Amino acid sequence: MNMTTIKLSRLVAAISIATLAGCGGGAETESNFTKVDPAEPVSDWQMVWSDEFDSGEIDAAKWNYEINCDGGGNNEKQCYTNSPDNAFINDGMLNIVALPAAEGADKPFTSARLTTQYKADFKYGRFEMRAKLPSGQGSWPAFWMMPTDSVYGGWPRSGEIDILEAVNLKVANEDGSLESHVHGTLHYGREWPNNASSGKAYKFPQDMNPADDYHTYAIEWQEGEIRWYIDDYLFATQRQSEVRYNSKDEALGLKHRGWFAEYYEQGSGELVTHWDSAPFDQEFFMILNLAVGGDWPENVNNLGVDAGAFSDGQTYSIDYVRVYECASNPETGKGCETVRPGYDSLDDALVEGAAPVPIPPSDGVAKNLDIFDGSLNANWLAWDCCGGTVPEIIADDDKGEVVKFNINDNNGTVLGFSTRGGHFPDGFTGTSAPFDASPLLELNGRLTFDMKVVTPPAAGTPWLFKAETGEGGPSTGDVPLSESVEGVEPVTGQWQTYTFTLASLQERGLDLSAIDVLMMFPAWGAGEGAEYLIANVAIEGDLPSSPEVTLFTDGQNLDWPMWGSSPTSMPIEVMDDAEHGLTAEFSIDAEPAVMGFTNRSEFGGSATPFDATAILEKGVVQFDMKVTSMPNTADAPWLLKLESPGTESFAEVNLSDSVEGAVPSAGEWQTYTFKLVDLAAAGLDVSAIDVVMIFPAWGSGEGAVYRVDNAKIYDPEAMPTGSDLVLFKDTAPEQWSIWDCCGGSTPTEEADDADHGTVAQFMIGSEPTVMGFLADDEVSFDASHLLADGVVKFDMKVVSAPSNPDSQWLFKIESTLDDNFAEFPLTASNEGQNVLVGQWQTFTFNVQDLYDAGLDISAINVVMIFPA
Repeated sequence: MNMTTIKLSRLVAAISIATLAGCGGGAETESNFTKVDPAEPVSDWQMVWSDEFDSGEIDAAKWNYEINCDGGGNNEKQCYTNSPDNAFINDGMLNIVALPAAEGADKPFTSARLTTQYKADFKYGRFEMRAKLPSGQGSWPAFWMMPTDSVYGGWPRSGEIDILEAVNLKVANEDGSLESHVHGTLHYGREWPNNASSGKAYKFPQDMNPADDYHTYAIEWQEGEIRWYIDDYLFATQRQSEVRYNSKDEALGLKHRGWFAEYYEQGSGELVTHWDSAPFDQEFFMILNLAVGGDWPENVNNLGVDAGAFSDGQTYSIDYVRVYECASNPETGKGCETVRPGYDSLDDALVEGAAPVPIPPSDGVAKNLDIFDGSLNANWLAWDCCGGTVPEIIADDDKGEVVKFNINDNNGTVLGFSTRGGHFPDGFTGTSAPFDASPLLELNGRLTFDMKVVTPPAAGTPWLFKAETGEGGPSTGDVPLSESVEGVEPVTGQWQTYTFTLASLQERGLDLSAIDVLMMFPAWGAGEGAEYLIANVAIEGDLPSSPEVTLFTDGQNLDWPMWGSSPTSMPIEVMDDAEHGLTAEFSIDAEPAVMGFTNRSEFGGSATPFDATAILEKGVVQFDMKVTSMPNTADAPWLLKLESPGTESFAEVNLSDSVEGAVPSAGEWQTYTFKLVDLAAAGLDVSAIDVVMIFPAWGSGEGAVYRVDNAKIYDPEAMPTGSDLVLFKDTAPEQWSIWDCCGGSTPTEEADDADHGTVAQFMIGSEPTVMGFLADDEVSFDASHLLADGVVKFDMKVVSAPSNPDSQWLFKIESTLDDNFAEFPLTASNEGQNVLVGQWQTFTFNVQDLYDAGLDISAINVVMIFPA
């Protein structure tokens, strides 16, 4: 998008890296995998309430009638009555019957809804009903629970537990099958219409239908967990969310995404999100009802309501309702769990909820954000506030993939990019992730985008920009595009860049710590007919070098020594081929072991865990591995495991899940890359990584011998960091290449001696040329801060001298400015030596000398070493 400017602490052409030697200690590390065993229903459930419906009338001491025509808030088609035609007991069964209403009635049907509020209210327990359900298009029976007192606020903040719902049973589907699903659901979260829900459906076997016979429907509700059963089969489990914290005790993710609550704190009056057992930690009452029609049943299966199915009435027949208390611990409901294997697995019965992922407070680490750079950031979407359009990504001849916005009418809308959860459409899988741009403020922070107007709105319509922090929160207000740094008005048919400094946006009132909406639009109500394209949307600054750690490259990092958990399987350093040189070799004997690298002091490490927070979005863990002897267990899975201090924070993945998808194969080097974001999602605290293990699964590695090289944690899109930047060490880095200006040759990478490994080889033919290292287009290095002590340093060996014995060897550096360079003979290096044939020599030049010679050191893009 913009020129890539990288700040260096040292600029280096080629360097030999000293080999660091050491040995690790031994200790046993073993992951504990706990299995859930099936449990028989326990005997500690004690019945505390029931209605067997064996009396002649509905018991008024247990049940209330709801009487209204409100439609249940779902546009239902019945009035609820207390008529004995709609609810009565017969032969030990409670019958709730939906009937056609009299002509001229408020609603076309009548039915009944019974509740136990203030007569039977419970917190935790087993709630069970045996019933036969009604059928027909438009039928909607339910057995559910609502909070007795809405202590957390109006629906659904105080929660709703749907033990059983079913719609349109026995209606024929397109495939000829009959509808037979029943549903268990929770409702919770933010105030309507931003409410949340999660649940699971159970489909009866093909030869069974819940409208044909009686079945038992139940939940077991305990603190933090609710389980759903049909005929004692556990088919769904929902749990409270579990928050994941980093080493600074800051919430940064979820171990389990379950339910959540949002309510006003009593002390502060602040609206706060909670990831605990609320709202399902209060008393609830039971409800039995039969609805007709409404938003759900009328929009699935055959649609609408089949009046003929209700002409003689549809009956919801209930044998009994029973409530049990767990005598082991009535206060929490725990101790009476009826579970089976898989009840707590997302691949089986466990349901993922809709809780928002907590956003940690600012870590103070400056990060750039690409919202759209040819594709949308995973947590942002292109968005039309109010005009009903759906922005689309299209191809453009100049910019590649771009976002197209259009406005159909003048009723008023704004368009742009949003990461605000309430604006996410159904099916969007991103996470609400407001961006903290505050650390960029002191780094020339800016917001930038490109725009081309394809079809303008009415002449004179102002074009505006607006950024917001939270709905109704601090914003910039409407800012004319002409007030950008470029100061230009849109010109139809031309791409134009618009830049706003973060300082100017802050002055206009924007809270830089949580930016969640950006808008580019013609003035409200005046944009009809406008079509425009947006590309390269970013919030960025001039970042310092990104953090990285090298675990092993031509020798171990003494801060991260090689390590094995078994004292009989000690890692060693061994020479491999010319390409890899010195490598880390691990071997496993009969004693189970895990192997890798550790920062922990008890094993000789520096005890300074690596903080990868700043590179979380694009950073990776990467290493090369060659298996020289496979484990005796042929199908042993190979694993990567990273840990943080403590026992709870780790991520363990199969090597086959790497970006490359490689499976270890004996005798060949293979590269494995794992994204930090995936490891963080798997449970790793990336702010404090102190163990990296690569090993065949515990207990199955006997006989394995394998070598690891080039192991590091870094951002592959950033230039190398540290005290040196290596323009060539075994290969040229990304964004640079070895280069022949004008001679037509292709420099090569060749193996040299053990000290130098792979080197860059240049050969000059009869055509005059210069040779060296060239940056990619629009890439340069800013070395201006190195005037005090920065150097350019390289090793060179002349294998064959030029045919002209008087040829002078030169060193030359250029910048991106036209005709801007500095050139010196190699004899002017700090070493002051002549070039010799057949031996390696080191040459060093001070950055200050380059600057004094007139070089623009803020944009270096060519480094050359050549005979004149």
